[in-house]
Amino acid sequence: MIELHGIRKSFGTLEVLKGIDLNIEKGEVVSIVGPSGAGKTTLLQIIGTLYKPDAGSLLINGTDVLALNSRKLADFRNRHIGFVFQFHQLLPEFTALENIMIPGMIARRSHGELRQRALELLQFMGLQDRAEHKPNELSGGEQQRVAVARALMNQPDVILADEPSGSLDSHNKAELHQLFFELRDKLGQTFVIVTHDEELAQLTDRTIHIIDGHISVPPSILPENEASTI
Repeated sequence: MIELHGIRKSFGTLEVLKGIDLNIEKGEVVSIVGPSGAGKTTLLQIIGTLYKPDAGSLLINGTDVLALNSRKLADFRNRHIGFVFQFHQLLPEFTALENIMIPGMIARRSHGELRQRALELLQFMGLQDRAEHKPNELSGGEQQRVAVARALMNQPDVILADEPSGSLDSHNKAELHQLFFELRDKLGQTFVIVTHDEELAQLTDRTIHIIDGHISVPPSILPENEASTI
């Protein structure tokens, strides 16, 4: 689903990513962990085509996204990548239903089709009775579920989540984590999640550790002869 080779990214004189090689399979739920400043969010934004790397290659579902011009790249991003952020990023003047429909509006799909899809997603999220409520009328957990539904609107190949449960209490956090795996199991959805939440990282299929711009393999999972040399 996602193939990264030799990804490098600098901001001025600061080299953030120093040659990242990573493959993520369809239907995987992958977490990216590491200390602050390690390059986790930068890597996620490159996968999401929001940043362009200084070097390396990136293929998503077989498409060389770095070869696309800006218009085609924006269209690819809207159709194939969904985003979930820590603080929801819902538009306050729109209802839950309207917020979910936004990616489809950008893709110029018909209003009737969008409304039906959004209603189905609200039902899947258990929020069918909240369709006409605005974000300030929803709880934090409900807002984040609306944000996940919005990310799913165009049936993207992959969902990218940046600290998605960071602003939630323990109950809503557990429900959100469970939702990710339900979506993977029912829809075959691929998730790449940047998180500091150890409980979430332990639940995922695979955890990618990033330290100082490199992917690091923890000594505990290295072959014994390699671990002894660290």
